[in-house]
Amino acid sequence: MSVLQSVLHDAAALTAVTGLAYTVAVVTVAAASVLSRSQERRRDARATLTILMRRRGPR
Repeated sequence: MSVLQSVLHDAAALTAVTGLAYTVAVVTVAAASVLSRSQERRRDARATLTILMRRRGPR
């Protein structure tokens, strides 16, 4: 395997792991925003979810 193939493979694996970790974080916060008993915790979780899901528009 050439060095370039190895670097590309490692970059793809890192990207996949990072994407999976982000997805788990978003799902966890979304569940907390729905399932928490405390109104304050639900509000905080919704605010965090808003920050995590914010997308930049075209410039």
